[in-house]
Amino acid sequence: MRVLVTGAAGQLGADLCRLLEARTAEPDSPVRAWAGLGRAELDITDPARVRAVLRDQARPAKIQGGLVVINTAAWTDVDGAEADEAGAYAVNATGPAHLAATCAELDATLVQLSTDYVFDGRATKPYETGDETDPAGAYGRTKLAGEEAVRALLPASSYVVRTAWVYGATGRNFVKTISRLARERGAVSVVADQTGSPTWSADLAAGLLDLVASPAPPGVYHCTNTGETTWYGFARRIMTEIGLDPATVSATTTDAFPRAAARPAYSVLSTRSWADAGLTPLRPWHRALQDAFARSGEDLRG
Repeated sequence: MRVLVTGAAGQLGADLCRLLEARTAEPDSPVRAWAGLGRAELDITDPARVRAVLRDQARPAKIQGGLVVINTAAWTDVDGAEADEAGAYAVNATGPAHLAATCAELDATLVQLSTDYVFDGRATKPYETGDETDPAGAYGRTKLAGEEAVRALLPASSYVVRTAWVYGATGRNFVKTISRLARERGAVSVVADQTGSPTWSADLAAGLLDLVASPAPPGVYHCTNTGETTWYGFARRIMTEIGLDPATVSATTTDAFPRAAARPAYSVLSTRSWADAGLTPLRPWHRALQDAFARSGEDLRG
């Protein structure tokens, strides 16, 4: 297959490109060619550009065995979406719809990344893929609209993959923020009443490539590193990895840090759908964090 990564300059997109470069060098890899495009090369909100780029990518893919588009382009500013929901909608919903419509024309496969924010965050056990969605804010609403557009326009060859609490070597994220604040302040205060599954973007990238190379049926999947913790627990583990005292992290509440957008109190996604499709669930989050620092510690320290 030939793989096209949109949003290639972002956190997950960059890791996908690094992994694809390595995978295509393997003689038995199902991926024979790939391309990674950032917003400058492919603005997914521009339907004419989407059509032109995907058609160009599909020409050699017809010989190589098919085109797979992995869409990691997204509006991820959760608070900013509250002030500009139309802007977020253009990237998170209309853009994926353009990709899905063109993929349908080209007989291509689309992988659409989504989020735990499509749920209301009030659960007490991990969310299954079929659980009722009920976003609490603009970001979640726009991502859910993107899911629905992709599944409606490309039901036979699309995957919606929800994930959560992603961090990586590229861009801004919680791990880098905690590392920086710990150095600057010596102590940090982190909310202890929000629970989720920290997910290393490199592990997620590997999972996505395993998905598209598998016979898993199209549909909605959840993919995160396994296990759960709070942001407070996550921060303490980060401090350990950077060689600082985790006791310098103090627990606080969401109410103490008011934000424009509501944060889910519970964001754990069940990986049952992933396992049921014959895919190997990602490893526990704390082991992934150890490996992330071992491999990308300089970048994660900010």
